[in-house]
Amino acid sequence: MPLQTRQVEAFRAVMLTGSMTAAAEMLCITQPAVSRLIRDFEAELGLMLFDRRGPQIVPTTDAVTLFGEVERSFVGLARIAELAGAIKGNLAGSLRIAAMPVLMGSALPRFVASFLKPRPNIRISLIGHNSHQMVETVMAGQVELGFADAPLEAPGLDVMHFSTSAVVVMPEGHRLARAKSVRAADLDGERMISPSDGTLYRFRFDAALADIRYDIAAEASLSLTVCQLVACGLGLSIVSPYAAEEFRDRGLTAVPFVPFLETGFVALRSRQRPLSALASTFLDEFAATAQRWQYNISA
Repeated sequence: MPLQTRQVEAFRAVMLTGSMTAAAEMLCITQPAVSRLIRDFEAELGLMLFDRRGPQIVPTTDAVTLFGEVERSFVGLARIAELAGAIKGNLAGSLRIAAMPVLMGSALPRFVASFLKPRPNIRISLIGHNSHQMVETVMAGQVELGFADAPLEAPGLDVMHFSTSAVVVMPEGHRLARAKSVRAADLDGERMISPSDGTLYRFRFDAALADIRYDIAAEASLSLTVCQLVACGLGLSIVSPYAAEEFRDRGLTAVPFVPFLETGFVALRSRQRPLSALASTFLDEFAATAQRWQYNISA
């Protein structure tokens, strides 16, 4: 007959308290029940664990030796329970996240740092991907969450939209730097840094400025590169607010562009694999952080 967990618990309680009565109180059972568990435990092991000296009991050498192993086992169980509680409370575990370059180079690392600060036992892996790679990566289960360019729809994936409106980035001393918002007409005659040709955002960029005259001083595929060129004084541009945020203390001013020009992104997760509690908490908190990039300025 295999050892019973309750027998081991009774033995440990007696060793810790020094008496059957105190062990019974510790286990919230009767003293006769403890005595019976100890007798059954000794019979199962074929060992005498305690010398009975009237009302007193004294552990034998075998009991002391056995107790060392029992205590190590209980410490291991306690650690398992502690780890399970930490996982449940989002204080332990790991998370793999893929993200498009503009988030990888701006808001996401800052958010991850703040997310991990009170959670030292969590490990997060960040992987940079373009949007097409992102779909395959999430579908294959290589990451739990993926952040990609919007709009994007993918069968088999749940898509959460983060809608954000573009901002105009300019040097701090520019004539428009103190404006509440900037319209296309305000940019007439300006030198502009544009997104690379052939992209969806370049199409939106061109459409937004279709009725004005402007010179394209340079173009770049990455929003952070665009902002760097603006910071160097080459011209103005229209970018996402989370890209502009990286240059807030580096000589650039960001002013909301009106009417609304979408620069949002989407969060992708597989429908076949439920999100872990950790991933759900991460997504909820990141969504709350992203709200600061939403502008409610009427056209």
